[in-house]
Amino acid sequence: MPAYDPTRRLVAEALGTGFLLATVVGSGIMGDRLADGNVALALLANTIPTGAILVVLILMLGPISRAHFNPAVTLSFFLQREIGAREALAYALAQIAGGIAGTWCAHFMFDEPLLMLSATARSGPGQWVGEVVATFGLVAAIIACVRLRPAVVAPAVGLYITAAYWFTSSTSFANPAVTIARSLSDTFAGIRPADAPAFVAAQCVGAVLATWLIGWLVRPAAEPASAPGAAAPVAAD
Repeated sequence: MPAYDPTRRLVAEALGTGFLLATVVGSGIMGDRLADGNVALALLANTIPTGAILVVLILMLGPISRAHFNPAVTLSFFLQREIGAREALAYALAQIAGGIAGTWCAHFMFDEPLLMLSATARSGPGQWVGEVVATFGLVAAIIACVRLRPAVVAPAVGLYITAAYWFTSSTSFANPAVTIARSLSDTFAGIRPADAPAFVAAQCVGAVLATWLIGWLVRPAAEPASAPGAAAPVAAD
């Protein structure tokens, strides 16, 4: 795989997160308009495009930037010492900027006001735990698949988010950049700015826990030492 310079990696992260948010917010608006008040149908219309676009974006941009599109994922890679502190911070800023741009793009496409703040309340212990669980599962899926089944990372992430939309109480934001961008959208996908910090904190907790536990789980066991007096293996020519 070719190595890409930092500028291209940052552009890939911003572009990918922008498309992700354009999909999340745009499909939320479209689903809400077409569902005629049926919230379950609107959520389903929001879920399927989100899972699908994640598969596409990871396949498309993963070879360039590893397709984090998520400061919580970048935090996990930093804790695993696979990305440095400066690059991790640059990734997070690119992801947030891209997410906000993608949200504004969705607003423009659907004739919504470009600048707004969400009024949708998403708060309370149940939702916070939902975000811990959602982010834990996402980071767990990424770590395990990267280590054990790298060829299936893209579908695994897309399928996990599709499922987590429905089994978590928070509908699985699982991403600080997504949370910040959705706080700037008073649409179906929104979250009040006042509720966003607790979501971001819960997401970071989930990412750290998954990095520790799944990292331990997939780490190969040390090879057993040779028995005393046993002959050392001879390497083949």
